[in-house]
Amino acid sequence: MTRLVIVAPNWLGDAVLALPAIADVRRAWPDARITVAARQPVASLFSMVPEVDDVIDHRVARGPAAFDTALLLPNSFRSALDVARARIPQRWGYKSDGRGWLLTRKVPPAPDGTHQVDSYQHLVDALGFPNGAKEPRLEVAPALRAAAAELLATAGWDGATPLAALAPGAAFGASKRWPPEYFADLVRALSNDGVRSVLVGSAADQPGAREIEIALGHDRSLLMNLVGRTDVPTLAGLFTHVRALVGNDSGAVHMAASIGVPVTAVFGPTDERLTAPRALTSHTVLTNPVWCRPCMLRECPLDHECMRGVSADSVAGAMRRIL
Repeated sequence: MTRLVIVAPNWLGDAVLALPAIADVRRAWPDARITVAARQPVASLFSMVPEVDDVIDHRVARGPAAFDTALLLPNSFRSALDVARARIPQRWGYKSDGRGWLLTRKVPPAPDGTHQVDSYQHLVDALGFPNGAKEPRLEVAPALRAAAAELLATAGWDGATPLAALAPGAAFGASKRWPPEYFADLVRALSNDGVRSVLVGSAADQPGAREIEIALGHDRSLLMNLVGRTDVPTLAGLFTHVRALVGNDSGAVHMAASIGVPVTAVFGPTDERLTAPRALTSHTVLTNPVWCRPCMLRECPLDHECMRGVSADSVAGAMRRIL
């Protein structure tokens, strides 16, 4: 079996956390042609993964000649149904979501409480691919670094002032987002330390970015807003120019950590034991230990104290230790 398609997770953060497992497969199967099937929002991430030969749309084409093996990283029934309909002879994945009958090799799910990186690596280890490093790693090409430097220059960066990236978005829902006025206070604190802040995120994060600008008021000039102006590879290039990043439990935080950027992550409704950044460089996870967290709710029905209880001063202090 030499033609493997790996069905990638649907979310950017999960896709980053799957990289150690993909590296395990490549190390154990060096001569295979490894293709990743991914949804459009995360597909370009894999252009920066040297273990991957090709990237295709997540809807795997029908036909037995394309691949001889499919490795399913998502646990969904639909992902197993898609590769079965594509008539791929070998279909490997976790036995979950009632899909065991669609798989030719099925692995019992990892124990509850397993970190996402370890869950993906548990799957591939059970399939015969021994685990290696547990830290996701991306390789950023010089062209991406140069393109990001040019974009930063158009936003007002002089190329010398220390930069900190702020990632205010979170696709999961509003409950994962640190308040915009706290981000504004952090921008002011970093400016007092001689650090320029740059907002990053997808087009969906633009309303939150505008709220931060409004909260800054007359101090809006302290901030460069590049939300919605980068694709995934350009964002990776931008991260090579920053000293640190602060964000919610989001794909941007995991991407930055995989590039070697020290990160400070604010966790509220989600469980840091399952999805905290894994990185070779230092990182800090800040939480407010209220009784109701981690609730895993998209919207807070109470006072959002899990996030509001993490002050801008505490985040600024954490960043000062790594800047």
